[in-house]
Amino acid sequence: MPALKYKVVLNESERTRLKQIASRGEASARKVKRALALLKADEGLPDDDIASGLLISASTVGRVRTRFVKEGLDSALNERPRPGQRRKLDGRAQAHLIAIACSDAPSGHANWTLQLLADKVVALGLAESVSLETVRQTLKKTNLSRGRRNSGVSPK
Repeated sequence: MPALKYKVVLNESERTRLKQIASRGEASARKVKRALALLKADEGLPDDDIASGLLISASTVGRVRTRFVKEGLDSALNERPRPGQRRKLDGRAQAHLIAIACSDAPSGHANWTLQLLADKVVALGLAESVSLETVRQTLKKTNLSRGRRNSGVSPK
């Protein structure tokens, strides 16, 4: 078995904190497994044994071990933010979109279409661009139905 590049050595306060995380049941399952992996790594167990005992992969144990040594306990326990695109419409823009959808359709149209709504949001400067799917999902959250006679808005 090759020597471990990153050896976990816990002090008493870290060990106590990890035992509390593992026993209280308040933390997420991932955090509990990371805490248990660090405790087992401190005992000197190899990654494969820790992984099979906790039903996680050996590479996960290695990553937790590496993050603990390089960045500390908090970094090893907590998840990093996941990448992703920011929302096109914030809460204020969504409220405007819903208000527009509840208003009268523009002249020449019986109802608002998703395309008309998306164009209006861009024209008002609420977003640089917005897809029809974003408009659809925003309206779906409100339980609005543009096709129903009663759209859920109070009568005029």
